[in-house]
Amino acid sequence: MKTSVLDEARERTFALIYETGDEVVAGLKRFAHDHRPRSAHFTAIGAFSDAVLAYFDWPSKQYKDIPLDEQVEVLTLAGDIAWRDDGEPVVHAHVVVGRVDGSTRGGHLKRARVRPTLELVLVEYPKHLGRKYDAQSGLTLIRV
Repeated sequence: MKTSVLDEARERTFALIYETGDEVVAGLKRFAHDHRPRSAHFTAIGAFSDAVLAYFDWPSKQYKDIPLDEQVEVLTLAGDIAWRDDGEPVVHAHVVVGRVDGSTRGGHLKRARVRPTLELVLVEYPKHLGRKYDAQSGLTLIRV
């Protein structure tokens, strides 16, 4: 395990309040481009009208889609934003959603449309976190 001090100073905290029809991941990428947080983590609650979650299949090194074409409650959404070497933000988010019968689904969040709201709090780290390609997994992973 490797570690890095992320905060010994002040940090910026943002509230991002999504409205019906807003797309979550695209909104976070747009926010990152507009506000340029060095790196950040976030949590959220709310609801989606539909979503695509995913599960990373290690043998194939591919994400397997889990489509949800139904209204669901966002029980927890957590993730981070870090930057690739090419200057593009990478949003990495996992979510657990509740269905009408009380069962849950979870996974990596690929995309989701909000209905009626999503309340997201994002905290910027004072230190930059970057992502580098990892040949073993085929993913861009945070490196400290």
